[in-house]
Amino acid sequence: MSGRAESLYRTMARIRAFENAAEEASRGGVAAFGASLSQAQVRGPLHLSTGQEAVAAGVCIHLAKDDLITSTHRGHGHTLAKGASMQRMMGELFGRASGSNRGKGGSMHIADFSVGMLGANGVVAAGMPIAVGAAHAIKIRSEERIVVCFFGDGAVNRGPFLEALNWAKLHELRLLFVCEDNRWSATTPTGAMTAGEGPLARARAIGVPGVEVDGNDVFAVDSASSELISKIRSGKGPQFLHAVTYRFKGHVSVDPAHYRDGEEVSRALENDPLFFAATRISSSEAGRIQEEAESEVRLALKAASEAPWPAPEEAYRDIQDTGAGQWR
Repeated sequence: MSGRAESLYRTMARIRAFENAAEEASRGGVAAFGASLSQAQVRGPLHLSTGQEAVAAGVCIHLAKDDLITSTHRGHGHTLAKGASMQRMMGELFGRASGSNRGKGGSMHIADFSVGMLGANGVVAAGMPIAVGAAHAIKIRSEERIVVCFFGDGAVNRGPFLEALNWAKLHELRLLFVCEDNRWSATTPTGAMTAGEGPLARARAIGVPGVEVDGNDVFAVDSASSELISKIRSGKGPQFLHAVTYRFKGHVSVDPAHYRDGEEVSRALENDPLFFAATRISSSEAGRIQEEAESEVRLALKAASEAPWPAPEEAYRDIQDTGAGQWR
């Protein structure tokens, strides 16, 4: 277990270090990471996954490079856990040509097809039909790979949730639905917006089986994901993982989240998934992994800040040309 525990902890530590550095870079200061920026290098608010690292790590450890994922607007952790380069990701957040999307996607639309990450998405639940489409393509091609669809608790009240589950079950697609339930739909408690028994009950009503798990316990997520993904790979159709976690930050990086109860946040901080994961490895190993993660993020910050801006002609790449010439 120690080797696997170290691997899970390393992924979580890398996500936390990246999120912390990205948050500071958006404010123009990353002195804690041994770097100095004269101004904010990440423009606009960030949707951080701080506190939710166990879900991304515990699920993605089971995925091969050619397996596919779709993400939410809070997608940095999923992208890193799927194997994306931290330097290319930071370059993307900085809007530089070195970014995984050449600076066009930014934080909320980051993607890296080279590792099977089909993209974060600024529209709630919009990644779900994309995941279903990818899974259906896999079926048509008789491929063995699978798709994992990450979405938040707020997505379960939107139409694409029902449509995606229905289509996935109807066609028995190789797809794992992962509800990353941080209990807040933007600035509103999810419980005040969701009727019935919640995401898993809705999935089961359509015929998609699954389990609920403590999303702050990376070992529980790992175990549950192992079972569900094994079923998918053996041809038992789509499965559903309801991972209950908590986001430590506000909805976006500039949101102080005063609408949340202070005691609730304090309890959540005491249940930090990184603290729990560290109990399975030695303190010296945990310290070494943390140092490596912070060293990696320092290099990423340096590379991003020194990378060139995209050339003007890049504006006309990767867009749909209808032939009318309006883009030019």
